[in-house]
Amino acid sequence: MNLRDLFLLDPDITFLNHGSFGATPTPVFEVYQRWQRHFEHQPVFFVDKELPSFFEEARNGLGAYLNAAAEDLVYVPNATFGVNVVARSLALGPGDEVLISNHEYGACSRAWQFLSQKRGFDVVVQSIPIPLSSSDKLVEQFWEGVTDRTKVIFISHITSPTAMHFPVEAICARAREAGILTLIDGAHAPGQIPLDLQSVGADFYTGNGHKWLCSPKGAAFLYTKPERQALIEPLVVGWGWAKDKAFTFGSDYLDYHQWLGTNDPAAYLSVPAAIQFQVEHDWSSVRSRCHQLVEKAIQGICELTGLASVYPDNAAYHQMAIAPLTYQDDLAALKDRLLGEFAVEIPLIDWEDRHFIRVSVQGYNDQDDVDNLLNALARAL
Repeated sequence: MNLRDLFLLDPDITFLNHGSFGATPTPVFEVYQRWQRHFEHQPVFFVDKELPSFFEEARNGLGAYLNAAAEDLVYVPNATFGVNVVARSLALGPGDEVLISNHEYGACSRAWQFLSQKRGFDVVVQSIPIPLSSSDKLVEQFWEGVTDRTKVIFISHITSPTAMHFPVEAICARAREAGILTLIDGAHAPGQIPLDLQSVGADFYTGNGHKWLCSPKGAAFLYTKPERQALIEPLVVGWGWAKDKAFTFGSDYLDYHQWLGTNDPAAYLSVPAAIQFQVEHDWSSVRSRCHQLVEKAIQGICELTGLASVYPDNAAYHQMAIAPLTYQDDLAALKDRLLGEFAVEIPLIDWEDRHFIRVSVQGYNDQDDVDNLLNALARAL
């Protein structure tokens, strides 16, 4: 069966924007709706008696997928939420520095900037220019921003604006030796690359399920090393806090963060179904095919524009990549034209005063989608 038939996407749209919000396969979406119906059938019994064990099963499935202990994982609505949990918990103040790169997702960068204004610490933005020459050089370029005041490093595993795969394992190892805490934004990693949190070695790691893992919207996770869990405070204080807890999931870390009041846990509980869907459809092969399509798309765009690729090689990206554009007019207008006139859904990015197009390819895409994109750009540009 063509994987496109298993997704709910509009068949009349060439959808090359999986990286923004993802897309959920119909079988996984049906599991999600079954969880919602089960909740509605007897809401009180569901919450009081069933939910702790359901959460444990969902964490066990995710933990096995990520090579992480289930008790070190909590489900959160999205990676931005996870970043806020950690950023607001850490005791930072005047004289301290948080080091980030200029490739970070805007919402997460704003979280650090907001808190720096409240608490008086500094956010240092280390520029990593493109094109890159090697992972080793990237680590050295980033590490130039470290000082004796650096308390936290925040960096993406796969970046949002540039789709770069950053060598976070090497950065985390170096930070560990220097006594610097690390928070990795893995919004685009789960499902797009094999992910082993023990190998990454971060103190904190937050990632989305609803993007490349194809779970329903509103499913993400926050991983915290056991020795760092006492640092993390609840972003929302509720029944899981204090000694007389009304709800318990087995530890303060789980209790503080897993129950945020009345909400819909169906997206969290559906994550194991998304993992199983990818297992059943040989997702390593799907990822490989998608990577080849992205490579063809980037090559085609660069031929159209006459501009060079921003990547040193095709190992620097996976199912998502950017290509530079010569177009210097209104990007929003061009995006609207690509969708309205050519039925191509794709993001255009203004980064470091340059314009780019970001191509995301998921299992439901094929060569026709890449051809549609290139034909549309040839006419629109």
